[in-house]
Amino acid sequence: MKTPRSAFQAITIAALLTGVLWPGVGWQSEAAQPQDHASPGHVSQDQVSQDHVPSDAALNSADRAGGAQNPGAGNATANPAGDAAVNKLLDQIVEREHLTLGTLSQRTPLMETYIQETPGTEIPSKDHYFLGRFRLGANVSYEPLISETDAAKSTGWLKRGAAAHVAPLTFLPRGFVQMAVIDLQSFDRKTYRFDYVRREFLGEVRCLVFDVAPLNRQEPGKFVGRIWVEDRDNAIVRFSGTYAPVPTPRGAVPELYFHFDSWRFDVGGGLWVPSQIYVEEEGINRGTGTRFKAQSRIWDYAAMPGAKLTELTSILIEGTAPVKDDDFSKDASPLESQRSWERQAEENLLTRLEKSGLLAPAGPVDEVLNTVVNNLVVSAKLGVEVHCRLLLTTPVETFVVGRTIVISRGLVDVLPDEASLALVLADQLAHIVLGHRTQTQYAFSDQTMMTDPQLLQLMRFRRTPEEMLAAGKKTIEIIQASPYKDTSNAGLFLKALAMRSEVLTHLLHANLGDQIADPQALLRLQKFADSAPALEENKLEQIAALPLGSRIKLNPWNNRVELLKTRPLSLLSPREKMPFEVTPFTLYLTRPEISSGGAGSEGKR
Repeated sequence: MKTPRSAFQAITIAALLTGVLWPGVGWQSEAAQPQDHASPGHVSQDQVSQDHVPSDAALNSADRAGGAQNPGAGNATANPAGDAAVNKLLDQIVEREHLTLGTLSQRTPLMETYIQETPGTEIPSKDHYFLGRFRLGANVSYEPLISETDAAKSTGWLKRGAAAHVAPLTFLPRGFVQMAVIDLQSFDRKTYRFDYVRREFLGEVRCLVFDVAPLNRQEPGKFVGRIWVEDRDNAIVRFSGTYAPVPTPRGAVPELYFHFDSWRFDVGGGLWVPSQIYVEEEGINRGTGTRFKAQSRIWDYAAMPGAKLTELTSILIEGTAPVKDDDFSKDASPLESQRSWERQAEENLLTRLEKSGLLAPAGPVDEVLNTVVNNLVVSAKLGVEVHCRLLLTTPVETFVVGRTIVISRGLVDVLPDEASLALVLADQLAHIVLGHRTQTQYAFSDQTMMTDPQLLQLMRFRRTPEEMLAAGKKTIEIIQASPYKDTSNAGLFLKALAMRSEVLTHLLHANLGDQIADPQALLRLQKFADSAPALEENKLEQIAALPLGSRIKLNPWNNRVELLKTRPLSLLSPREKMPFEVTPFTLYLTRPEISSGGAGSEGKR
């Protein structure tokens, strides 16, 4: 068993109650992000050095002369050398985007979209959730895994709404996938006009900014907005805007395009892959009758089988020298055999969840969670060894697999402090301590040989009411013996969950494990809510929960996660607390070769 130590040796928690500060820096692990050994491959392209990027004057001159809009446009006052450089640059931007689309067409990443409707107010009143895999080819191919929304009334691949402004929208996930690219079929200079705007840094990456619009403004479905092009490989790293509307015949259901801000992530070799998308629509101005915000996250580009093949290759080239495994005694007792069987089931389940892209690889975030769990185990003298893993999805949930506690990214994101995290982990730790049954049928490997849709339909890690009740009593004992006796913020978090349980039903719905916000779960943890002060959402210094995306940063290529490193900000009004809410993305872009944390660029708030 590990020796007890203060969680502050590995964790820095923001002082939420000592000042009116946004809890920006919290749970920071000292461990460096593991190196990414999976190569995304290179996108071949003749690079243009920064010295050869046209100057602002040349871009503006070509812009006025028409060179930036139409390669065939001529103007007597234009600078021929400047026009040639600009034309070359624009051609390279288009070519690079086509190469990127070609690489993406070979991948089938996961995409998760979470939507909050906010009609007439900033406070969410309804939510929707999608999870699926997609492929970008000549068209968008989408395989739904989870769909929690109103029943769709059409089979169109874009989002549709009713003709009347009072009718609700029907959200279709395929339309959100489209926002990962500018134009699948015709992103070229014969279709689009490029107007240079300025140079701008996105994090450490210098970009050229262009406004882009179709030359034929009547052509439906074409992108209208702004693009950011990094100035080393001329790759598009961000684009923001919408698509030209489709004319709607009289009496037909209109096809709606929403405004979005789409970010990409540098995975090395000049390849920038779609990573995060923020969508916001006012509703009233657009005639939809619904105001909403949405976040889409894309990950799992790299395939697990490749990593396993690399591991096998390294084993085969180690040589033929005899190897002796002395880790275990030659004979096993019945108890040891039972424990080994349970560990085999646990390993099979965790491996299958990681292969599906739902579970993050072990990393520094797990070590932070393990520190808190170890404090609970040591202080309560429980005598068990427990580890934690991170589920990559947004819905708030936890569950136990053998002696591993799995906690969702969305739950870690919204927890206000370390004591709240300790309470959530103690609730699952209690099941392990009480010896609640492990699903040992998964020790047979064929039990995990299923498709991803089958996995989400068949795998369940939920406990019986009797087990939940017993675990609730044990949780109280564990917390009372721990360094986390002050559960004021944890109690406030439970109250905030209860307040939103009927509104954010899909955020608070567990896909695999135990729901934290259902009445039964809240009732057995009622002691902690009762000991907390009254929930006052207009009180600046009272932080009951954080917005989504407040803690975890995800590498979309290899699924590795780390904690965000943000600076604290003073709250100006209670509205800025935004508990459980969707907010825009602002990524701090870097290049893998100059990043101190390993492969992949960083996203910071």
